[in-house]
Parts: sequence; C-alpha cells; structure tokens
Amino acid sequence: MQYTAHYDSPLGGITLASDGEALTGLWFDGQKYFAAGLDADREQAALPVFGQTARWLDIYFGGGEPDFTPALHLSGTPFQLAVWDMLLTVPYGRTVTYGGLASALAAKKGVLRTSAQAVGGAVARNPISVIVPCHRVVGANGSLTGYAGGLDKKLSLLTLEKADTADLFIPAASKTAADSRKIAGPRKI
Repeated sequence: MQYTAHYDSPLGGITLASDGEALTGLWFDGQKYFAAGLDADREQAALPVFGQTARWLDIYFGGGEPDFTPALHLSGTPFQLAVWDMLLTVPYGRTVTYGGLASALAAKKGVLRTSAQAVGGAVARNPISVIVPCHRVVGANGSLTGYAGGLDKKLSLLTLEKADTADLFIPAASKTAADSRKIAGPRKI
C-alpha cells in the first residue's frame, strides 16, 4: 500500500509519498514527473515519516540546514540510484555540475567516463525533490537547467540556502512562463 500526505511550502504545495515506513516521493504539486510511480490505489495517512519530513521541511524552509534526514526508500535503476546517492553528498548551499557528477560517478565505478547527459536524465527523475538535492546541480557554464519543479523554484531553493548564484543564469531557451515573468532574456541572476 502507498500513502500520501500534503505539505504547504512557501514555494507551493508539496505531495509526500511513503510505503508506510520510509519516504518514497516528494514532489512540488504539478511538477514534471509529478507522483511518478504512485499507484492510483493510495490513501492519505498521518505516518511518522511524514511528521519527520514535515519537520525537516519546516527547518529547511525556515532557512536552516536540517541535521537529520527522514528515512528514504528510493526506487529506480541501478544507475539512477547511484546518481541519487551522489546527490545526497552535495553540501547544503553548494552547487555541482552535471559533468562533475558524471566524472565523480565514473571514478567511483572505476570507468573512464560517464555521460553527463545520462546523469542529467537521472537527476531529472529524482523522486524525492529538495531532500535529495537535485536543485544543486547546474550546467557547466553556470546555466540553471533541468529542474522538474521549475527554474523559479530551483533559484528560490538555492537562494534560500545562500548558495553563490553570482555566475548562474537562466538560458532563454529554457524559460518557463514563470521564469519569463522574471527575466527578459539570458542574463546573470
């Protein structure tokens, strides 16, 4: 059985999912890949893991760095799981590039090369947004790309963490409707 709960964040509604023991999903309502993997047969519940997750999110959205992680149960391919494990090592308030993650993954696996594009595909399908910090991954040139929740949320999360955004920008080709209201074209943030 799968269970869900709702959390109201300053950036909009968030849907939480659990298998009854651990967190299996965390999505901004309506984001790309929203509720991917959730069965139609699920029920709303007040589970301990949802209480822990809400406490984590309260600290995070309050501008703090949580010193714990709720129990997580990530489901994906072995490659996706390896990428998501690497995301968990990206420090609060820091960014890494897709290429940097690909190089680190290649070194960890003892291979010469891993595709940054394949890493980007795995990052995009991260089912536990915010806690597994896919928003901390940026393009090699400083472009803010590839956040399923929207680039406006990605920028807000990095700003909340006081990450250095001086050299980051939203490419004109990647602008969403929300991004277009904020930015006229490619420029530094």
